Amino acid sequence: MDEKTITGLLKERFPAGILVVDSSSDMLTITVSREIIHDTIRFLKENPDLGFGFLTTLCGIHYPDDPLPFGVIYHLHNLEKNVRIRIKTFLPEDDLHIPTITGLYSAANWLERETYDFYGIIFDRHPNLIRILNVEYLDYFPMRKGYPLEDPTREDKDDRFFGR
Repeated sequence: MDEKTITGLLKERFPAGILVVDSSSDMLTITVSREIIHDTIRFLKENPDLGFGFLTTLCGIHYPDDPLPFGVIYHLHNLEKNVRIRIKTFLPEDDLHIPTITGLYSAANWLERETYDFYGIIFDRHPNLIRILNVEYLDYFPMRKGYPLEDPTREDKDDRFFGR
Protein backbone atom coordinates (compact mmCIF):
# COMPACT_ATOMS: atom_id res chain seq x y z
CA MET A 1 0.00 0.00 0.00
CA ASP A 2 1.50 3.31 -1.05
CA GLU A 3 0.70 6.93 -0.24
CA LYS A 4 -1.04 7.46 -3.57
CA THR A 5 -3.51 4.63 -2.83
CA ILE A 6 -4.27 5.96 0.65
CA THR A 7 -4.80 9.55 -0.47
CA GLY A 8 -6.80 8.43 -3.50
CA LEU A 9 -9.23 6.42 -1.38
CA LEU A 10 -9.58 9.25 1.15
CA LYS A 11 -10.15 11.92 -1.51
CA GLU A 12 -12.71 9.70 -3.22
CA ARG A 13 -14.61 9.11 0.03
CA PHE A 14 -14.23 12.66 1.48
CA PRO A 15 -13.75 15.02 -1.47
CA ALA A 16 -14.39 18.26 0.43
CA GLY A 17 -12.94 17.36 3.83
CA ILE A 18 -9.33 16.60 2.94
CA LEU A 19 -7.54 19.92 3.46
CA VAL A 20 -3.82 19.15 3.14
CA VAL A 21 -1.80 16.12 2.06
CA ASP A 22 1.90 16.18 2.93
CA SER A 23 4.34 13.36 2.28
CA SER A 24 7.54 15.33 2.77
CA SER A 25 8.24 14.10 6.30
CA ASP A 26 8.78 10.65 7.75
CA MET A 27 5.17 9.58 7.20
CA LEU A 28 2.15 10.56 5.20
CA THR A 29 0.34 13.44 6.94
CA ILE A 30 -3.23 14.34 6.08
CA THR A 31 -5.08 17.31 7.54
CA VAL A 32 -8.86 16.99 7.55
CA SER A 33 -11.71 19.17 8.74
CA ARG A 34 -13.09 18.56 12.18
CA GLU A 35 -16.50 17.68 10.73
CA ILE A 36 -15.16 14.50 9.12
CA ILE A 37 -12.44 13.44 11.59
CA HIS A 38 -14.44 10.60 13.14
CA ASP A 39 -15.64 9.29 9.78
CA THR A 40 -12.13 9.54 8.35
CA ILE A 41 -10.60 7.51 11.15
CA ARG A 42 -13.41 4.97 10.95
CA PHE A 43 -12.82 4.66 7.19
CA LEU A 44 -9.07 4.20 7.70
CA LYS A 45 -9.72 1.45 10.22
CA GLU A 46 -12.63 -0.40 8.62
CA ASN A 47 -11.79 -0.19 4.91
CA PRO A 48 -10.30 -3.59 4.00
CA ASP A 49 -7.81 -1.99 1.59
CA LEU A 50 -6.47 0.29 4.33
CA GLY A 51 -6.78 -1.57 7.66
CA PHE A 52 -5.27 0.96 10.06
CA GLY A 53 -6.28 -1.09 13.08
CA PHE A 54 -3.82 0.29 15.62
CA LEU A 55 -3.91 3.75 17.22
CA THR A 56 -0.27 4.47 18.03
CA THR A 57 -0.88 7.80 19.70
CA LEU A 58 -3.18 10.78 19.90
CA CYS A 59 -2.13 14.19 21.22
CA GLY A 60 -3.02 17.84 21.27
CA ILE A 61 -1.06 20.78 19.92
CA HIS A 62 -1.29 24.54 20.33
CA TYR A 63 -0.06 27.12 17.81
CA PRO A 64 -1.33 30.36 19.38
CA ASP A 65 -0.61 32.55 16.33
CA ASP A 66 -2.57 30.41 13.85
CA PRO A 67 -6.22 31.10 12.92
CA LEU A 68 -7.13 27.61 14.20
CA PRO A 69 -4.71 27.44 17.13
CA PHE A 70 -5.57 24.05 18.64
CA GLY A 71 -5.23 20.69 17.00
CA VAL A 72 -5.44 16.98 17.56
CA ILE A 73 -3.00 14.61 15.90
CA TYR A 74 -3.70 10.90 15.42
CA HIS A 75 -1.03 8.36 14.45
CA LEU A 76 -2.46 5.17 12.97
CA HIS A 77 -0.61 1.99 12.01
CA ASN A 78 -1.45 -0.87 9.67
CA LEU A 79 0.49 -3.65 11.40
CA GLU A 80 0.10 -6.19 8.59
CA LYS A 81 1.62 -3.94 5.93
CA ASN A 82 3.76 -1.87 8.33
CA VAL A 83 2.36 1.45 7.12
CA ARG A 84 1.90 4.47 9.36
CA ILE A 85 -0.17 7.59 8.80
CA ARG A 86 -0.63 10.87 10.65
CA ILE A 87 -4.05 12.56 10.65
CA LYS A 88 -4.43 16.14 11.87
CA THR A 89 -7.40 18.35 12.52
CA PHE A 90 -7.51 21.90 13.87
CA LEU A 91 -9.99 23.76 16.07
CA PRO A 92 -10.82 27.40 16.82
CA GLU A 93 -10.09 28.60 20.34
CA ASP A 94 -13.74 29.39 21.03
CA ASP A 95 -15.00 25.89 20.09
CA LEU A 96 -12.70 23.14 21.34
CA HIS A 97 -15.11 20.26 20.73
CA ILE A 98 -14.23 17.17 18.70
CA PRO A 99 -15.88 13.73 18.54
CA THR A 100 -14.35 10.94 20.58
CA ILE A 101 -12.90 7.89 18.86
CA THR A 102 -13.09 5.65 21.95
CA GLY A 103 -15.71 3.57 20.13
CA LEU A 104 -13.15 2.79 17.43
CA TYR A 105 -9.99 2.40 19.53
CA SER A 106 -10.18 1.67 23.23
CA ALA A 107 -6.65 3.09 23.64
CA ALA A 108 -8.07 6.51 22.78
CA ASN A 109 -9.74 6.65 26.20
CA TRP A 110 -6.61 7.54 28.14
CA LEU A 111 -5.07 9.58 25.31
CA GLU A 112 -8.15 11.77 24.92
CA ARG A 113 -8.28 12.33 28.68
CA GLU A 114 -4.62 13.37 28.63
CA THR A 115 -5.26 15.77 25.73
CA TYR A 116 -8.20 17.28 27.60
CA ASP A 117 -6.14 17.52 30.78
CA PHE A 118 -3.29 19.44 29.16
CA TYR A 119 -5.00 21.43 26.37
CA GLY A 120 -8.68 21.64 27.30
CA ILE A 121 -9.87 20.00 24.10
CA ILE A 122 -13.28 18.46 24.76
CA PHE A 123 -14.00 15.05 23.24
CA ASP A 124 -17.76 14.86 22.82
CA ARG A 125 -19.39 11.64 24.07
CA HIS A 126 -16.20 10.47 25.80
CA PRO A 127 -17.16 7.92 28.50
CA ASN A 128 -15.15 9.58 31.31
CA LEU A 129 -13.61 12.89 30.28
CA ILE A 130 -11.95 14.02 33.51
CA ARG A 131 -8.43 15.07 34.36
CA ILE A 132 -6.07 12.14 34.46
CA LEU A 133 -2.62 13.54 35.40
CA ASN A 134 -3.30 16.95 36.94
CA VAL A 135 -5.32 17.70 40.05
CA GLU A 136 -9.05 18.11 39.44
CA TYR A 137 -9.22 21.68 40.77
CA LEU A 138 -6.56 23.00 38.37
CA ASP A 139 -8.18 25.98 36.64
CA TYR A 140 -5.95 26.13 33.57
CA PHE A 141 -4.46 23.79 30.96
CA PRO A 142 -0.68 23.63 31.40
CA MET A 143 0.42 22.80 27.83
CA ARG A 144 -1.26 25.84 26.30
CA LYS A 145 1.24 28.42 25.15
CA GLY A 146 -0.44 31.35 26.85
CA TYR A 147 2.52 32.40 28.94
CA PRO A 148 6.06 33.56 28.09
CA LEU A 149 8.77 30.93 28.36
CA GLU A 150 10.87 33.13 30.63
CA ASP A 151 10.13 35.79 33.19
CA PRO A 152 11.13 39.09 31.54
CA THR A 153 11.31 40.85 34.92
CA ARG A 154 14.14 38.71 36.30
CA GLU A 155 17.26 40.68 37.13
CA ASP A 156 19.36 37.92 38.65
CA LYS A 157 20.09 36.15 35.37
CA ASP A 158 23.10 37.04 33.23
CA ASP A 159 22.45 35.96 29.63
CA ARG A 160 26.21 35.69 28.95
CA PHE A 161 26.19 32.39 30.84
CA PHE A 162 23.37 30.91 28.75
CA GLY A 163 24.82 31.26 25.26
CA ARG A 164 22.76 34.28 24.28
